[in-house]
Amino acid sequence: MSALGKPGSRQISVVVADDELPAVNELAFLLGKDSRVGEIHRASSGAQALKLVESHAVDAVFLDIHMPALSGLDIARVLGAMERPPALVFVTADEEQALAAFDLAAVDYLLKPVRPVRLAESVRRICDLVAEAAAGDSDVVTVVQGGTTRIIRREDILYVQAQGDYARLHTDTASYLIRVPLTELEEQWAEAGFVRIHRSYLVSRAHIRQVRVAGGRAGITVGSAELPVSRRHLPGVRSTLSASRVRARS
Repeated sequence: MSALGKPGSRQISVVVADDELPAVNELAFLLGKDSRVGEIHRASSGAQALKLVESHAVDAVFLDIHMPALSGLDIARVLGAMERPPALVFVTADEEQALAAFDLAAVDYLLKPVRPVRLAESVRRICDLVAEAAAGDSDVVTVVQGGTTRIIRREDILYVQAQGDYARLHTDTASYLIRVPLTELEEQWAEAGFVRIHRSYLVSRAHIRQVRVAGGRAGITVGSAELPVSRRHLPGVRSTLSASRVRARS
């Protein structure tokens, strides 16, 4: 599933897969009208759907059952082998395949033509699952790097760097880009010991090695990185770290 999010607060990312392009466009159009849905990736084959899941942090896949080469059921079996598979919703005119779909742990089964009310219910189920996962896994973050989904521990994150509507998580050995604004992480991770030091940086208090203030400028050493502390955030940083063992030097 996608990186993280406060329950009920973030939009979900989905893949729509059908070998008939009009069906893909129609479902994407309906999903696009739902404010709970964010990114919508379109696939016209099973192989393309799998590539999209591998290269994006996807919360759910809307699958047509009958597609050439790789059917929707084939794709579901592949996704089911993932450590954290996206939610599955089958969209088809074949009502007889419903039992097989639910055997593969489908979240829902929509019959064509899709009714907006039923689609909204599917989206609600997906959002509930995403919220439950976010609440239960607050100490880990799911990231996608090089087409591979990985789970990293939040305690291994040294600092976070803002990159527009994204954030880059830095550990000792690598960095990972996730689709979450820095301001949202600041709010969610405050209780976990992350401190805002600059408009572009959020740092883990546990990994701060040193705070330096000289010539009216301040900086922090986190791991091997030297990061600036803005004047605006310096009082808050000092207050937050005053009870810690971090050594401040003026």
